[in-house]
Amino acid sequence: MAFGFGKSAAHREVTAQELDTMVRAGDVVVVDVREVDEFASGHIPGAINMPLSTFQPSKLPDTGGKSLVLNCLGGKRSAMALEKCGVAQAAVDTHLAGGFGAWQSAGLPVER
Repeated sequence: MAFGFGKSAAHREVTAQELDTMVRAGDVVVVDVREVDEFASGHIPGAINMPLSTFQPSKLPDTGGKSLVLNCLGGKRSAMALEKCGVAQAAVDTHLAGGFGAWQSAGLPVER
């Protein structure tokens, strides 16, 4: 499912199960755009916290050729971060469908 905000921006989404497979294989860098307190209460194992309130695409980590997937609680803030990436012409176009809520609902591991 792809959706866009504004003009014709389309974002790729991965499911919680797809992302879990990528995390387990070491093929992905996950960037969580929730605020620090939300991140501290639980996040996808190995995720990096870059809150949307201070999010700058130029500060995204070097992935060393791995995919980069953004996530938030439900998908709205990660879509907003993807919009910022598009404006900055950063090569990031993917986020977690349903966000961390979908990850937890799928019973996947949570790091605290």
